[in-house]
Amino acid sequence: MQEEVQPVPEPQHKKSHRKDNPEVYILRDWKEYLGESFLIMFSVILALGLTEYFNNLHEKKDTKELLENIKTELVHNKQAEQEQYVYQKNVLKAIDSALNSPAFQQKILSNGVFHLEYIAPDGVVNGDLSSVAWEIAKAHNITTKVSFKQIAKLTDIYANQARIDKVEEKVANVLLSWESRKPENMRETLILLRDNYKGWAFDRAPSLIAKYDDAIKMLDEEK
Repeated sequence: MQEEVQPVPEPQHKKSHRKDNPEVYILRDWKEYLGESFLIMFSVILALGLTEYFNNLHEKKDTKELLENIKTELVHNKQAEQEQYVYQKNVLKAIDSALNSPAFQQKILSNGVFHLEYIAPDGVVNGDLSSVAWEIAKAHNITTKVSFKQIAKLTDIYANQARIDKVEEKVANVLLSWESRKPENMRETLILLRDNYKGWAFDRAPSLIAKYDDAIKMLDEEK
């Protein structure tokens, strides 16, 4: 007789008696909150202070570089103006010679062509006075970064440069006029050339050269 097989009961899992861990709240007094607030405020102020400090250093460096560029430009312009002064002195001598020589006048004005090379072989001017460094410095607000004395002196120098530079335009206006091509007007044309050279450039040169010296010395002292 076959025995009856009883099914094996599945083991029952023990019920977990683990309880969830309780949440812990850390209570802090007002002193701790105040301390944290002060720490945050100090960090912000320190960061702002350091940013301002490094910005000032960067600005001073930029200002120094701008002034160095201006000084270099002034040194170059002084030399150019000294050479131009000598050149224009010779031009004026040539004009005076032409005024006293009808034969020289006929050589200068021939068949309606004005031969400027006989009185100014290198052109109306033989060099340029630069203002690039000054214009760049103004674009970087140099007027708010250095003393009033410096700005006043530099502004005056570059204004005088601009007046001297006008001699090229003024002389060109005389030479390009139809009246200057008439032989009977030759003497008047030469007088106008002489007056423009003297009034716009030659007579201003000694003063400008002296101002260059003062400005260069001033910039050296400000280092």
